[in-house]
Amino acid sequence: MIRLDVLTHLERMGKTRYWLNKQLGMSYQNFTKMINNQTLSIKYSTLETLCQIFNCTPNDLLIFDPDTPDEP
Repeated sequence: MIRLDVLTHLERMGKTRYWLNKQLGMSYQNFTKMINNQTLSIKYSTLETLCQIFNCTPNDLLIFDPDTPDEP
């Protein structure tokens, strides 16, 4: 399973989930599903925005974990 590792980056920046949600402009429901890895997809534009916010690359945000089952 590929996971999105947003919470680690938020913690490093000292920012809150609320702050990030406002930066992304997403509905809170979709945002929560995304950061809790309860979704099967992410838009390229959202991934790009996250990379800009955290000053990183997609490789820094996405983690491949073959031992975790694919479940939304």
